[in-house]
Amino acid sequence: MDDLAVGIRPETRALDALIEATLERSEGGNRQSRSDSMLFLGNRHASFPALVVQDPILEPVDKLVWMAIMLQAAETGRSTAFPTYDYIRKTANIASKSTVARAISVLRATRWLTLYARLRENSGRFRGNVFALHDEPLPLVDALHLDSGYMQFLRESQSNGHARVRAVASGVLESIDEDIQAGLDVCAVEDPRVRRMEAAQAVQSDTPRRFFAFSAKVMAELRSHSPGKNSVSDQDQKSNLVNDRVRNSVHQKSNPGSCSNLKKTTTTRSAERKNFAGAGENNTPLIYPKRLSENQRELADRYLSLVASYQRQIVLDELEGRFRSEEKGMQPLYDEMSFLFCLCKAMNNGEFKENLGIRVREERIAREKARQKRQPRPVRPPDTGVQEMRKQIAAGKGPLAQMRKSLGMPSRATKQGDTDESQ
Repeated sequence: MDDLAVGIRPETRALDALIEATLERSEGGNRQSRSDSMLFLGNRHASFPALVVQDPILEPVDKLVWMAIMLQAAETGRSTAFPTYDYIRKTANIASKSTVARAISVLRATRWLTLYARLRENSGRFRGNVFALHDEPLPLVDALHLDSGYMQFLRESQSNGHARVRAVASGVLESIDEDIQAGLDVCAVEDPRVRRMEAAQAVQSDTPRRFFAFSAKVMAELRSHSPGKNSVSDQDQKSNLVNDRVRNSVHQKSNPGSCSNLKKTTTTRSAERKNFAGAGENNTPLIYPKRLSENQRELADRYLSLVASYQRQIVLDELEGRFRSEEKGMQPLYDEMSFLFCLCKAMNNGEFKENLGIRVREERIAREKARQKRQPRPVRPPDTGVQEMRKQIAAGKGPLAQMRKSLGMPSRATKQGDTDESQ
């Protein structure tokens, strides 16, 4: 995978190498079986990490699912098959598979779990996913490095069938946007000790504070819509306790915790979703450097929201020019997103000076002109308005001539002829 920033932790790079080695071993094994794989990427614990239990965003069912996955890794080793939904459901005593699926989506959105790769055979047949489980939520830059579809997943999760998944995914994106608008580089290096201290303070504080991927503002919004105040969402999470089997079955018949019910509890957050479509001046599509990954392009759109629409392509051209300069001996650029963020800030502050992007812009304009020349000129349709007016005039000449004749007035043709003779 492409490096997203210099600030990627050494541990993450080591984990990347570990996963790659695991993939090689997996591909060399039995190709006939189809199953997901999973790695536990943290220190070996005699018990579960305290942060999993203390996480104010995760609901009890989300924490149980994390623990069930962790149990599978602890029993069979760090590299193991990802547990099936049935295994998780039975181990955590959860009523439905949809609840397990929802919890896995929340864990991925909050970065406790990352989808590292999708394995396929040479024929293209899907073999399974490779997940990575973490002992604390990853920084954004690490999640973007390991999970190539993370930003797209967040965007698509805003339309998920479960209200909680929609709220959490929207909260993560809103926190990213909030940091960008505040002038913070969301891909900058983060001191892990500072992150853990902030998390500990958020857990102990009665007032909302920043907790890993979530800003204080978003934390307050998520708490105000917590499922503890929503009976429908709470019913969807009920464990399938043996002693309460009858009670639960009757309860589900009267008001099942289905996706349709959850949709009724949707907050206004999804309606306030911002549009970050990559468009420049006059809504023309932006041309991104090919070096940027899908994750980086999704994040670039959010960075570019800082500048005016007519300035966005200029910024991208400068970034492309910086990439090309590496071929001429300039030092390689490893922190692409931080560099793009600096360009956006400079443009927004009136300090931007176009340099390396001039040649890129000229080539882009030349390509566009050549493309327009190759296109056949559209045939201009006749002006239907003028034709219609002429038809109306022609249709009115006959009745007008009859009226002049009935009034004893000479026709316009006769009158015009007399005028010509007098001259």
